[in-house]
Amino acid sequence: MTKSASNFDRTDLTLLRSLQRDGRATNAELARDASMSESACLRRVRLLEANGAIERYAAVINQQAVGLPLNVFITITLNGQSEAALRTFETEIAAVPEVMECYLMTGSADYLVRVVARDIDDLERIHSTRLTRLTGVARVTSSIAMRQVIKRAELPIR
Repeated sequence: MTKSASNFDRTDLTLLRSLQRDGRATNAELARDASMSESACLRRVRLLEANGAIERYAAVINQQAVGLPLNVFITITLNGQSEAALRTFETEIAAVPEVMECYLMTGSADYLVRVVARDIDDLERIHSTRLTRLTGVARVTSSIAMRQVIKRAELPIR
């Protein structure tokens, strides 16, 4: 169960900000940042993990360096919006490894999806063999990002 933002104290917020900047920070470094003992710090971090404020720890990988430079934003409209149709689509889209993010939306399209690809040919493969074959898909519209302007990994925790 995730803790409400209003329930975080100054120490929690300090620890969360520190971990966002450096997920590999040692407990000693975190304790120093939060002006607390190492044992108290470890208890606090474990509580933040247990209550869902910290979902997981991960490395941020450079897309270009691993050969996936293309970011494509795709809107997907389904034939219907029943709970069963949404659940089926969400289960299937989660199995597409090139899908990095997927959001249920308001407005003219049902979903906004961010896909990564090697190049246009790879995007065509993903589009024709994966996205258009998902159950209930009526329309797929793609926009290719020309250049990334901002990419933040840190939430503006205050």
